Amino acid sequence: MGAISGQLLSACINGITDGATLFLVAVGLSLIFGVLRVLNVAHGSFYALGAFTAASAWLLIGALRLPPMWIYPALVLSALAVGVAAGPLIERLLLRWTFRIEAASQRENIQLLATYAIFLMLDDAQTLIWGSQPYYSGGALRLLGVTRIQGIGYTNYQLLLVPVAIAVLVGLRALLRGTSAGKFVLAVAEDPEISSALGVPVGRMYTLAFTLGAVLAALGGALASPTTGVSAGIGAHMIVLSFAVVATAGLGQIEGAGVAALAIGIAHAVAVFFLPDLSAVIPYLIMLLVLVFKPHGLFATAPARRI
Repeated sequence: MGAISGQLLSACINGITDGATLFLVAVGLSLIFGVLRVLNVAHGSFYALGAFTAASAWLLIGALRLPPMWIYPALVLSALAVGVAAGPLIERLLLRWTFRIEAASQRENIQLLATYAIFLMLDDAQTLIWGSQPYYSGGALRLLGVTRIQGIGYTNYQLLLVPVAIAVLVGLRALLRGTSAGKFVLAVAEDPEISSALGVPVGRMYTLAFTLGAVLAALGGALASPTTGVSAGIGAHMIVLSFAVVATAGLGQIEGAGVAALAIGIAHAVAVFFLPDLSAVIPYLIMLLVLVFKPHGLFATAPARRI
């Protein structure tokens, strides 16, 4: 029993830390859908670009013989660079025109195809820039030391991912509900036509929401880069997991994404320990079970029908 309880504790801790980075990506996806009503398939590419940029920053710090602790601000700067550079460019040049399509079903189909095309282009761009060999920045894990819990060592870096995710959630709530720009974003999410009639710059709010979502996805990738090898294909894996989180919580549910990411992260980690053959499908089984009983997600309400 002692061994099993130790494995269970270790699985839960690993699941919570994995869920923290998963939340950062999923909440960005949920934000973009909540405001723009775009199911952004390219979101996983922002995660991958953040991870590759952060791993490159680690190699650059080593090559220039800079203090290794510089990697931590570099992780945040990598995410900001990716999100601020790619977000406005993609939203304004490649997605903005789709909002002028009047038929909702046609608009959604074209947006889905457009974001998938963007994903393919960014995926090829990653291979051209960084090649197919994996990048490692695991040295950043050891800089903050190790904490032992019941005899098992956990890097303090991994443990700190949890308060970072909580801080992002609190900061995002404060931004959306405590600032003028945030209230404009919420107004546009509720009804862009009425918001535009009241003088809200809807286009700017779309750009702001898309860019913020891109930064959050890139931050998830940057923070995850020291914990795993960064290689081609990580964006596709993460976008599928993020869709599972967002569908479980409900599209556009920011706080719900945190709960869903935590639940899926823990369930997946527990399955790795006790049901390894099923671990890859556990997140999607959870999503399926939720959608069978709650088709709009755990924290969403069914949209009102207009008569």
